[in-house]
Amino acid sequence: MRHLFNEVYLITNADKYKYYERWATANDFPAENIINDGSTTSDTQIGAVADLELVARSKRFSDDVMVIAGDMLCEDLNFDIAEVLKFFKFKMGELAIYYEMEEGEKTESRGIVEVCPHTHRISKFYEKPCAGATDSRLASVVFYCFQRKTLPTLGKYLSQYPQVNDRGLGKYMEWLINEANIPVFGMKLPTGFQLIGQVGLSEYKKWLALYSSKQHGVAVKQMTCRSYARAGIMGNPSDGFNGKTIAMTISNFWADVTIHESKKVVLVPHPLNDPTVFGSLQDLHGISRKEGYLGGLRLLQATCKKFYQYCSEQGIALAKRNFTLKYDTNIPRQVGLAGSSAIVSATLKCLMKFYDLIDDDLPKPLRANFILNVESEELIITAGLQDRVVQVYEGLVYMDFSKELMEKQGYGSYINMDMNCLPNFWLAYMGDPSDSGKIHSNVRQRWLNGDSDVGKAMKTFSELTDLARIALESGNWTDLFELMNKNFELRRSIYTDSCLGEGNLRMVQLGRKFGSAVKLPGSGGAVIGLCLDPDNRVELKKAFQEAGFVICDVVPYVP
Repeated sequence: MRHLFNEVYLITNADKYKYYERWATANDFPAENIINDGSTTSDTQIGAVADLELVARSKRFSDDVMVIAGDMLCEDLNFDIAEVLKFFKFKMGELAIYYEMEEGEKTESRGIVEVCPHTHRISKFYEKPCAGATDSRLASVVFYCFQRKTLPTLGKYLSQYPQVNDRGLGKYMEWLINEANIPVFGMKLPTGFQLIGQVGLSEYKKWLALYSSKQHGVAVKQMTCRSYARAGIMGNPSDGFNGKTIAMTISNFWADVTIHESKKVVLVPHPLNDPTVFGSLQDLHGISRKEGYLGGLRLLQATCKKFYQYCSEQGIALAKRNFTLKYDTNIPRQVGLAGSSAIVSATLKCLMKFYDLIDDDLPKPLRANFILNVESEELIITAGLQDRVVQVYEGLVYMDFSKELMEKQGYGSYINMDMNCLPNFWLAYMGDPSDSGKIHSNVRQRWLNGDSDVGKAMKTFSELTDLARIALESGNWTDLFELMNKNFELRRSIYTDSCLGEGNLRMVQLGRKFGSAVKLPGSGGAVIGLCLDPDNRVELKKAFQEAGFVICDVVPYVP
């Protein structure tokens, strides 16, 4: 079928992007044709019309386009897509596929079309109409062909309908036919269609678990714990230098760890992050070059080792129970969003629940230290306390890591802040970043050596954080805007441009070009921005997308 098309593109969200990228490399599909729209949840989705406009604009389409929903199944396995293209070229207009609904199917769940039996032109399109709105039983599905001259109407439609609920392709077709009066022809297929999405993954997993329990005669009871990605708002990277920071968990990205009882302790490799099977030697080379050799399995193992050691040292008698652990994550790798610590944090939550530990057994401040020790002592990962603290406390957290506090009690002062009136932050990150740990350079050694410039900078980071706390609590976004820019410039002065890297600097410059305050939310590979002029946000997003970055609106996680 591929020979029928010049190019094939698959548009997905950030949550599933890496899965499709891996599928592409293993199946000789061009990975650059997997398009990431930056969304991970219903709160951040941009709509199918915006997805289509994104790929058409970013890939500079100059040919006709066929659009098919990725979750659609055709009942007829002998379906011939070449016939659709042949009819499309013959009619020399837009094309929509439809079928005759079976008895029992409700018109309220589909896009319904009225078609002229002579010209095959669709005279009316109803997106999920109310009962009685039309007598037609002809159901349109997301299976369209568009001429290249019609593609600019996507942008026009998006400008008229900014709400995501209006950005489904059915709504767009309704507008295209009923209001824009663009000739759209219908092609009827003598078969029905089904959507995979009508049966959710959770229901599917439940059936698998039930079948497994019946087969083995035991109930498979499992628990899943989640930890969220982190975005540093102010003060980072001073958390590793007795400074102060403000950071928050964001629900755009997360790590899930699942545990259930088993005969032996089993750590399940992640098919994406801990690959053991490759499509070819070339595929192995490409994955190893881009992703490296350090997946998430080592994080599970190191956490389990430290957990046993901690319980032994603290005199906590663990029940003689074994378990199976597996994890999943959609946090982009190596862009400084605390992906590693999220896996460790979620694993620790699972172990504590599995062995019935309570908060008093491992209090929150010590839990953050535990997670840091897993990474820094066991795995030699360069890190500070900020990420672990905010992932344990969750929400928006003010953190003071002063030397006096750390030496006196072994941890800092951590305060959850009100999240009800946060400004609208945006986040952008690189699709092919370098290792985020490298960005720390020689600053730590300079600090240990008593370098006055580094010491002064860390003190200034603390001052900026205190001012940012006041701005956040009072809703003074103008002050916060200025403080974010100062945070970055201070960081730039001590780390230098060569250490920050061209990609990070390019994202900062691009954000500022459109009137945003911009800083690094972590160790590098991503930027967080605050744009006070909503009129600039649309052009800002387009610019980042066209420059090859992934951009999304930040959705704070409120515990």
